[in-house]
Amino acid sequence: MKTILFASTALVAFAGAAAAQGVALSGNAEMGIYDNDTAGMDTRFFTDIDVTFTMSGETDNGLTFGASVDLDEGGSGAAAVANNDDDGGATIFLSGSFGTITMGDTDGALDWATAEVGFNAGAINDDFETAGWNGVNGLDGKHDGQILRYDNTFGAFGVAVSAEIDDTGADDAILGVGVRYGADFGGTTINFGLGYQSGEDAGVDIEAIAVSANANFGAVTAGVVYEEFDDGVGGAGYDHVGVGVGYTTGAISLHANYGVFDRDGGTEDKGLGLSAGYDLGGGASVQLGYGSSDTAGVDTDSWSLGVRMNF
Repeated sequence: MKTILFASTALVAFAGAAAAQGVALSGNAEMGIYDNDTAGMDTRFFTDIDVTFTMSGETDNGLTFGASVDLDEGGSGAAAVANNDDDGGATIFLSGSFGTITMGDTDGALDWATAEVGFNAGAINDDFETAGWNGVNGLDGKHDGQILRYDNTFGAFGVAVSAEIDDTGADDAILGVGVRYGADFGGTTINFGLGYQSGEDAGVDIEAIAVSANANFGAVTAGVVYEEFDDGVGGAGYDHVGVGVGYTTGAISLHANYGVFDRDGGTEDKGLGLSAGYDLGGGASVQLGYGSSDTAGVDTDSWSLGVRMNF
């Protein structure tokens, strides 16, 4: 008992010291059941844990700086860059009156400027992200996933530029620019975003452009997004349009979205995503999700039910 008490006291003391130095620990956990139409598989258990370390500080002349590490993103994927795999996807920033410089596992200028349509969405298996869902991340991750972005805001107006280089030097860098603006229409603010990226992938010129608009009307938030991707040679390009709406009343939150990819070659991928949540208080909520996808004429459905806990 004395050993346990001593260890607990030391842990609390360490946590207090870390917090005093600008280090915070947050995360979430999810558990429940799901089914996603996988052949030969039935309804299964679902568990997921995400832990994030956030560090922050300030220089003597007022510059702020910080970093975050997401332990849910380890491995060799684009989110965890080649020279940062062990960190599990890290982001570092420096900010001041000049704006903010961010480097690492962060959004390019197109993604920064535009907004996806997942308003109030929540499902433990992200079932609302169907074949018609678009995260509007432009060309991010075409090289090593390590992005350098500068952004700044001037009242209701914001601007960003970004770069993602090819470590081998074989391809041109992915360069991006984005702008966003919040316009007031009779007390209702409509948020507009426009982003553009271009570069080279495997020796082929590629580019993407996206525009989004969304607004909040009391308990309802709604928006639309459009993206066009050109792969330079045809075959993998697409036009995409997505619409979404979210509704919140008391502890209940509802979401719906629909999207269509019109791909080169005449095929379509589309889907309807739905979710519902009930806030239990204290960071816990019950979540139900459903998705219906049509991928080049093949229909699939998915659903999940469980509890999300935010810490």
